[in-house]
Amino acid sequence: MSVDIQWKLVPFEHLSLDDLYDVIQARLEVFVVEQDCPYQDVDGRDKASIHVFGRDQEGEIVAYARITKPGVRFAEPSIGRVITTRKGRGQGLGRTLMERAIEAIEQDFPGEPIRISAQQYLEKFYGSLGFQTVSEPYLEDNIPHLEMVRSAEK
Repeated sequence: MSVDIQWKLVPFEHLSLDDLYDVIQARLEVFVVEQDCPYQDVDGRDKASIHVFGRDQEGEIVAYARITKPGVRFAEPSIGRVITTRKGRGQGLGRTLMERAIEAIEQDFPGEPIRISAQQYLEKFYGSLGFQTVSEPYLEDNIPHLEMVRSAEK
C-alpha cells in the first residue's frame, strides 16, 4: 500500500499548538489507552526535544518520535516516545520514522552514538536499525525495556 505522509521535524519552540495537542493525543492513545499504562507522559523533556512526526492525508498523526539532546535523558542523544498509531500500522512507518530520527541525530550530533530505552518485544526491530542491547531487561512503567545503543556512523 502506498502511503502519502507529510513528515515534520520540529524543535519544541516551533511546534504549533495544534501540533502539540495532536502529538500528546497520539502518545496518550498508544501508551496510556492501548498499552493500558497510566504514567506521566508530559515529563518535562518535551521542551528540550526535537519532535518527528508524520501526518496522513486526513491530517492525523500516524507516527511520532522525540529526539532528546545529549544530557537530557542520557549522556548521548536519544530517541524516545516512538509510536505508530493503530491507523498507521502495517505500512512501514515505524522504520521510516526511526530512519528520519537517526538521520536528524547524525546531522545535528555528528559522531555521537544514539541510546534508546526500548520495549523489549521490539529488540529485533531496533536491532535491524543498528542498535545493540547494552543492558539487562528492566521494568519501566511495568513494561519490560532494554537500553540499546547505535554506534556513531564513521
